[in-house]
Formats: sequence, structure tokens, C-alpha cells
Amino acid sequence: MRRQIRLGLLLSRSGSYSLISEACRSGALAAIARVNGDPDLDFSFVPVERDPGGNIDAYAPLCEEILRDTGARHVVGCITSWSRKEVIPTVEKFGGTLWYAVPYEGFEASDHVVYTHACPNQHLLPLLDWVMPAHGRRAYLTGSNYIWGWEMNRLARERITAAGGEVTGERYLPIGSREVGRMIEEIRFSRPDFIMNSLIGPSSYEFMAAYRALGQEDAWFRPERCPVLSCNVTECELPALGQAAEGLVAAGPYFRGVPGWPGAGNFGSSHEAAAFSAVMELARLLAGREGAENWPLSQLLAGRGGIVDPETHHTALPVIIARVEGGAFKVLKRCEAVAGDPYLTRSRSTPAPILRVVS
Repeated sequence: MRRQIRLGLLLSRSGSYSLISEACRSGALAAIARVNGDPDLDFSFVPVERDPGGNIDAYAPLCEEILRDTGARHVVGCITSWSRKEVIPTVEKFGGTLWYAVPYEGFEASDHVVYTHACPNQHLLPLLDWVMPAHGRRAYLTGSNYIWGWEMNRLARERITAAGGEVTGERYLPIGSREVGRMIEEIRFSRPDFIMNSLIGPSSYEFMAAYRALGQEDAWFRPERCPVLSCNVTECELPALGQAAEGLVAAGPYFRGVPGWPGAGNFGSSHEAAAFSAVMELARLLAGREGAENWPLSQLLAGRGGIVDPETHHTALPVIIARVEGGAFKVLKRCEAVAGDPYLTRSRSTPAPILRVVS
């Protein structure tokens, strides 16, 4: 009989970012079905699901429950960086591994986390390098009021000012807030060349709808003149955005219908693709190695090759810049696989540091 390996899924099916969670869950379950249907593998995955419901206080206890009570040692999950940082001490305590399938702000490496989506040198920095020559160097920065928004805007501010540009304004909203009026008025007054949108969930949807209305009043704010940029909006949120998404420019490793990473498959979004990739890579690392699910991550990765950098635990990914046209992303620019560089050090002479956790 095939051995049974329990695999945790820690994803919120309700709350502010449930659309992203559902995309990740869909990708993970599709990979589990692929693994369990493969006659050449010597094991099957048994999913163990826990739903934090978008409640930040539930993530660590539910992660502990998975690792302590079910026998699982690997967990696919978390959407926000806040939730990821909440569970890292738990996976360290129980010797587990978190497989994180969402774009994030970088400046983290852990012996207990694998990052299968993009970090800033794979999304934000290429996106800014594309937009400034095309549209100008005056930017307005928005963000949800937690680490993703703070760090993305910090990096954007550094890149823009280093290029001789200007940040005309910067404002944050609590997760879930729809109070975008002040942002819109500041944008109307400052007339930037582009907007960097690091809001999430309903905050982003409300902002995009209000910005579309502004563009209908004043041609300066139409997408062809002053576009909105994003590193986290994918196809899974286009239904919530509707017409407000038209002209949005996004960066990511995958868009629906674009061939390449992570191989064969027409995924609904990069969130779905990254979660699928996480499960399939874990399966590859466990195949033919009885008991390997209990090994520490460093041992699991050693001598096995694959998509995960054993030094940083990040993934080499394509960089694709695309614009929403007619309800779908159309590719504007594509670069082949770029290694994840979470500390933005690999362009320098010093090697990338290895750190356990950045809190």
C-alpha cells in the first residue's frame, strides 16, 4: 500500500482576501489530486484543512493544531505577510515547513519556509523600471496598513527617488477599509504619472472603482496617461473589480494562457499556479524517500536539485508585465526565469545572507 502523508492547508475561505485564498486552495487541491493519481509515486497526500476565516489571531493556533495533532509536517498556506510571520514561530517550534504561494515584500529567509511566488526583484522593481520611462517618474503610493504595504512602498520610494523621481503622496488603509476618498482627492490634486497600488481585498476594489470614476471626469487619470500598477492583483480578483480593472498593469510570474512556468497547465492565476507548484515540488522531494516528510527542510533540499534555491528557499521565476484589456491580462513584457533575491544583494559583491526570521 502507498504510504499516506498528511499535508496541511491553512487558508481563509472567508474574509478580506478570500478570493486569493480560494485560488491557492484550488491550486493545492489540483496538485494533490495529480499526486494521488500518479501510479509511479509511493505515497498519497491526505489534505488536512483549517480555515482561519481571515482572523489574524487564528493562524498560529490552527497551524499548531495541524502540526501537533494531525502528524502533518508541511503546511501550504497563509496569504498576508502578517499571517505568515504569525505562524513562522509555530512551524519552527514543531519542526514543520510552511509553503508560501503568494507574492511578498522580501527581506525574509527562514529554515522553515519555502517561497514559491515572487519577491520584489521578481515583481516590483521590474515593474517600476518599465513604467518610469514609459509614463514618468512622479508616483502616488497606496497600501494596506501592514508589512506588505509598508515595505512595498518603502522599496518603491527608494527606486523612484534613485531614478530622479518624486513621490507625490503616500497613504494607507486598515485591511478591509473602503475609505478611499482622501486618497482619490490627493491623487486628483497632485496629478502623478502613475499609482502604485499595494492595497488588498475590498480596499483595492473600492479604490479601483473610485479611480475609474476619476478618470471618467478627468482624462489625466485614464489608464493610458496615469496607470495603476499592482504586484498582487491577478485573474482571481478580476470578477470583483469588473470594469475598474481595465488598464491595470500588473507584474507576476504567470498570467492565464501564458505558456511556461510552472509547466503544462492552464491555471486561473499565478496564486493557483504557485500553490500547485508548491505541492508538486514537495511531492518530488518526498518521492522514493520513506520518512522524508519528517526531515528538516535543509536535509530535504540537499542534493535533490529542483526549483527551490537551497540558500534562500526562494524560487526562480519568469517576470511578466501585463495589462488588463477586455477583462483579461495581455502581456506587455516578459523576461525568462530570474532567481529570487529577497535581500536584493546578489547584484553586489557580497553574498546573500542566510537568516532564520525577520520579525
